[in-house]
Amino acid sequence: MKRKMLIAIIISALTVAAVLLCALVVITNRAVVWKASRSDMTDCKTEYSASKTYDCIVVLGAKVKDGTPSAMLEDRLKGAIELYKNGAAATIVLSGDCSGEDYDEVSAMKNYCLNAGVPEDALVRDDIGFSTYETMYNTVKTMGYKNIIVVTQSYHLYRAVYIAKQMGAEADGFSSDYRPYFGQIKRDIREYVARTKDFFKVNILN
Repeated sequence: MKRKMLIAIIISALTVAAVLLCALVVITNRAVVWKASRSDMTDCKTEYSASKTYDCIVVLGAKVKDGTPSAMLEDRLKGAIELYKNGAAATIVLSGDCSGEDYDEVSAMKNYCLNAGVPEDALVRDDIGFSTYETMYNTVKTMGYKNIIVVTQSYHLYRAVYIAKQMGAEADGFSSDYRPYFGQIKRDIREYVARTKDFFKVNILN
């Protein structure tokens, strides 16, 4: 009898913990999306208005293979180049993972921009953008850019803009969803957890 009661108590405790955890994820996600949505979240399908200018355009890194940007990264770069050519900013910050001898996101990003006609002196490298948080920290805190527009896919944009704003920057976003991407459901699920993680990280460490 005691054993059954103990099992029931454990199950109840685990159920309560699971409900609280789910509530925490939902609340922090809503907070991130709400604050980011108060910024100008420009859709790539609409024509960018050059009435507003920024200190820099920030491109968040993504997977590359043999020096070639993945579809997601290519679209981020296309968006950044579009913004640059429309006069949104005179500088593009290319932030990504350059941790391995045979893996260099930023060089692939830079070469893509150069091939598209962006001058080299307009490109700033951030070779230690290993995560969204680190990219925003490097851009805002280390490089000192305070008025930025971030380029990435829409599912990811809310978190990036939220982090930048919590770090004291004026941040807008440009969604580079030029096509569907394979495995997006998995990314959406992972993003829910990442928003909660970075919500606490930026509010505790910043």
